[in-house]
Parts: sequence; C-alpha cells; structure tokens
Amino acid sequence: MGVESILVFLIVGAVAGWLAGLIVSGGGFGLLGNIVIGIVGAFIAGLLFPAIGISIGTGIFSAIIHSTIGAVILLVLIRVVKQA
Repeated sequence: MGVESILVFLIVGAVAGWLAGLIVSGGGFGLLGNIVIGIVGAFIAGLLFPAIGISIGTGIFSAIIHSTIGAVILLVLIRVVKQA
C-alpha cells in the first residue's frame, strides 16, 4: 500500500465518520474518532452490501457514500446497545 492510498483511506474515513456523526447524533467525534468510525463503517458496509446484492460503484465519491452508510449503521447499533 502506497502513501497515496493510505492518505485517501484516512481522508475517506474522516469524511465518512464526520457525515455519519452529523446524520446520527448531530455532530462529529473529532478527527481520530471520525477516521475510526469511517473505517469501521466501510468494513461493515463491505460485508453487508455484497451479501444483499447492493453495488454503489467505484471512485472516491462512492467510497465515501459506502463508508458513510456503514458508519451510520455502526452508530445506530451503538446507540441501540447503549439504550438496552
């Protein structure tokens, strides 16, 4: 993995985590928190989307959408577990 790939990976994670924070709880989680949430969200969406037959496409914009949806799922699950 090259330096450019790692940089794109971190930027997509940060943007996706920030967007998911805005959608679910109304704010971000700081730079590191957004990156972690975005990366875990991308992993969750990467597992779920192929299983249900959803394909968003390729490129950075689709990667951000993909990661954001996964991060929203993650944050909703965390919220449900905290309330239980």
